[in-house]
Parts: sequence; structure tokens; C-alpha cells
Amino acid sequence: MPPLDTEHSPAGTTRHARVIRLNPADDVVISLDQLVSGTTLDEEGIIVSGLIPPGHKIATRDIATGEPVHRYGQIIGFASQPIRAGQHVHTHNLAMGEFARDYAYCQGARDTESVPAAAQATFEGIVREDGRVATRNYIGILTSVNCSATVARAIADYFRRDIRPEALAAYPNVDGVVALTHGSGCAIDSEGEALQILQRTLGGYACHPNFAAVLVIGLGCETNQIPRLLATQGLTEHARLRTFTIQDTGGTTKTIAKGIELIESMLPAANDVRRQTVPASHLTVGLQCGGSDGYSGITANPVLGAAVDLLVRHGGTAILSETPEIYGAEHLLTRRAVSREVGEKLVARIRWWEDYCERHHAAINNNPSAGNKAGGLTTVLEKSLGGIAKAGHTNLVEVYEYAQPVAQKGLVFMDTPGYDPVSATGQVAGGANLICFTTGRGSAYGCAPSPSIKLATNTALWERQSDDMDLNCGSVLDGEASIEELGQAMFQMMLDTASGKRSRSELHGYGQSEFVPWQIGAIT
Repeated sequence: MPPLDTEHSPAGTTRHARVIRLNPADDVVISLDQLVSGTTLDEEGIIVSGLIPPGHKIATRDIATGEPVHRYGQIIGFASQPIRAGQHVHTHNLAMGEFARDYAYCQGARDTESVPAAAQATFEGIVREDGRVATRNYIGILTSVNCSATVARAIADYFRRDIRPEALAAYPNVDGVVALTHGSGCAIDSEGEALQILQRTLGGYACHPNFAAVLVIGLGCETNQIPRLLATQGLTEHARLRTFTIQDTGGTTKTIAKGIELIESMLPAANDVRRQTVPASHLTVGLQCGGSDGYSGITANPVLGAAVDLLVRHGGTAILSETPEIYGAEHLLTRRAVSREVGEKLVARIRWWEDYCERHHAAINNNPSAGNKAGGLTTVLEKSLGGIAKAGHTNLVEVYEYAQPVAQKGLVFMDTPGYDPVSATGQVAGGANLICFTTGRGSAYGCAPSPSIKLATNTALWERQSDDMDLNCGSVLDGEASIEELGQAMFQMMLDTASGKRSRSELHGYGQSEFVPWQIGAIT
């Protein structure tokens, strides 16, 4: 996708108009720079009419009201008014509409050429007693209910290296003590889906390989009783999983003291680990995009997709999520499903979301945020088509509900909201030991206990906010690297980060506040 040549305005001034055509069938091209009225795009045979911001769309033909508009060779919306060639295409003249999608179950599924086990890429992981592999080594504090959040944070704060470096000085192999608190756990249906989701999420974190040990702290009278939480998740209390409540312990001060004492007793065993060489098949990577822009589907998402293809070929697992952000593009995944059953599972989750939004009087097209739109994305269809690029090109092998344990190797889908902290929380609960997060507007995010790698979609963002970014995918637009080259670099970054190299979000201390289990249902 090379940029077009230097163009000339009618006045004779030379202007360098960098635009990209993504598919021969598209009705738009994407501007890489701000373009002014009168700029000529010779290869398209059009003259720009009006101001076009970078990352936004320019019509390449006249489009009548009601006609579909294509990007990536797919429908991204319908003209809400006549659009002339050369005009800006955005929210003022492009709208959602109904159209048929051919799910063509399994028709695009192809065998993946796997790398032989002897030639698989490796990383330096932490192998737990049961054979699971960790990329980090934390002690976690979970809460059954919001009422125990304050004591959990007080206990974790006692072990903060930036406040009390002496607390963990003798335990260099422990990455930290983190409190993952939430705003739920009571005043919900004790037999309902909301509690089931919360318990599944907490259960996934309680047995996550990146936690060497876990405390679960409750108040005592909440709906989400700890014994039932453990029972529903098949967990039992042992030396590395301890539970207690504020009411049974005797109040706030005694609870904090007890929590500190228990963690101090857990630290020697947690520190007694070493990294060893393990195959990349032990990586489970959650795929996220947040603060997307018009470049996301051109640079960072395809780069991550190229890395995912390599990960799957080397035996690893990638979790695509954010169901509202594949809406309108789900047919591209059903075609890659390994079976009709898997494809129909995905469509069933789409139908659930349509019903869910209707019940709550919401429009699923409200998903693009103000920042998404400012960056050039107009409809959820356009956002979805770019977002799916994160998943690469291998087969879709399974579909999971929120926070379900991910057991399949390869590319899988997990049903989650599009809101990044909620979505990534579900992925980590399902077993993701690494998160890869693309952004065009500049999201600031981390996800303890799993490290999060941030990919910038454009060089301007990289230069402005490199303090939060790990890889600049804007070099694709700048002609300095190909998607395949950066995909290989991204795969190596996954391996390096899994081996212990700290990401930018880890250096800043992100991760505790970003634990956000999905809350649905009535609060009574």
C-alpha cells in the first residue's frame, strides 16, 4: 500500500497528497495527511473538495443517497445524502443500514502450516507445579465484594516497592503484590447470570498462572459468599489460596494486619522460582484495540494480525474479543470457522448483543467513541472491519463466553463488551498471560497480572506519547517497514515480554485499577 505521488493543485502549487486505497472495489481512499480543497489525486482522477483531516475518508466516485459505501472491499455504511467524488466521507453523510451477510460457514477455513515442535520459538517462562506457564510472578488479593476493597488495597500498599522498598527487598523474584478490586458482589440475583460472570472472573484470576499465591477477602454478609465462590469454580483453600472476611476477623485494622501476615508467609515460596526455556505454545495472548483511529485497520491491527499468525503457527493461542466491535464483520470470521458449530456459536453471541442493546434501548452503532470518530472512524461496521485485522488469517477454532477458561490452541473468540478494561479482564480470567493492545488516539492501559504491550498506529502518536507505547506501527505508513517485518518484530516482542522484559505500562505501574469484571443485570 504505497502512498501516491506528489500532486499539484489547480493554482500550480505542489502538494504531497499521501492517500491509501485499501481495496480496488472501495468507494473511498484514506488520507495520510490533512488535505485542503483543490488538491488533485491524479491516480484517482478526482479533486479534493473541502478540508480532509488525516486518517479520514475521501469519496472516489459520486455516491447517491442510500447507496452502500465500501472500505476494505466491505460495506461500512450507506450514504445519508448525496456524496460527490472528492468530498469528505464521515458522520455527516454516512450512516448505518441493514444489509445481508453471507456467513458461508467454514468455506474459507484452511489448514495452518504449523512449525514443527523442534523448531518452535521459545521464551523464558515460569513453570508452575501443575505444568502451567507464567509470564509474571505476582501475589494477588481479590475481593468477593466491593465492601472489602479498601482493606485489600491497604494490604497491597504495605508491599509497594515505591513506598516501602524494604517489604519485598528479600524477594526479588516476586513482581509485586496487587489488589484487584471491583464494584459488585452484592445486591444481585444469587442465581442469576451477573453473579455467575463475577464468580467465573474471580475464579479465573484465583488460579491464573501469573499468581504465585492469592488471598480472597470478603465482608462476610455479601451475596457472593466465598465458600460458594470456591465451590462453583472447583477451587479449594490451600497454602497458596487463602480466604477470610472482615466480619470474622474482627474489623478493618485486624483484617489488614492478618492480610499482611498471610502474604509475608507466602513470599518465600513465591520467590522460590526461576525462569526456564519453554515453547511459544505456552503463550495465550489477549488481543485488544482501544482509542482506535482511521489508521488502526491499516497499520497496527494488521501488524498484530501478522504476529498472531506466527504465534498460532508456533502452537500458541490468541483471543479475539470485543463482540460489538466485530459487529457487521462477523461473516469474515464465520467463513474461517473450523466447523459450522463454531461459526454458529459466534452468530449466537451477535444475536444476544442485538437483543441486549434493544432491551436497554441502546444502539449498537453507538460503539465508536468521540475519539474514534475524530480519528476517522464513522460507523461500527468500519471499526469492526479494521478490528478483525488483529486476528490474522488462521482458522477460528472455538468461541467462549466471558471469562470462560480457554482450552483450545489457535485463534479463538471470547464474547466481551468493547470497553477495553472489561474485555481484557475477561481474557485474563480465561487464561491470557499476555495482552497486546493497539491504539491510534493514545490509550493508557495496563493489566496486572498479565503484561500489556501497546502498539501505536501512527508516528505522530508515537512521537507525542512514546512514554506509553512499545512499538511504532506508523513506520508502515512512512514506508520504513512492511506489515510482515513489523509482525515478526511484534512476535519477538511478545516472546521478550513473556520472558520478563517490562512493558511501558508495567514501568508506569498500570494494572490494579484496570481490573473491571463485566456487570450485567439488575442491582437490587
